[in-house]
Amino acid sequence: MPSFEVLYQAAALCLTYPDDDFRARLPLLREAAPQLREFTDHAAVTPAEELAAHYVEVFDFKNRHSLYLTWWLDGDTRRRGMSLVRLKELYRSHGLEFTGEELPDFLPAVLEFAARTGDTELLLEHRDCLEQLRARLTDYGTPYASVLDAVCATLPTEQPGVRS
Repeated sequence: MPSFEVLYQAAALCLTYPDDDFRARLPLLREAAPQLREFTDHAAVTPAEELAAHYVEVFDFKNRHSLYLTWWLDGDTRRRGMSLVRLKELYRSHGLEFTGEELPDFLPAVLEFAARTGDTELLLEHRDCLEQLRARLTDYGTPYASVLDAVCATLPTEQPGVRS
């Protein structure tokens, strides 16, 4: 699989809350990851308050658009707790300590992990979840769908060793 580290890092930034740091990085994101231009162009011309309100509307009020990958597989169950522990252990095994304010299954954190390590295991493992999220964002009509389009386009449609 080709290297998509820059795209993953840029997508991670695009899927976090659009604060002042995000706005300052927009020109760099636009140049570094042309696959994300649809979103970065939209973000560049959208007033900051409007972009922030849209992010909250899309991601903070509905589990239908959850950026927490284990939620898609485990829901709000005990099993999800074990999945989160496993993710922390995976980060640790690559020499990374998860210290973010978010949970380790937060899609931007998973994308940053893939960008830093080159390990796409978590993205591949959650490919169906990413596709569901992408489809729901597309149906909702949000520009964030184009970020998921770009990420999903980097992943093989079939996992090696898995039979249909």
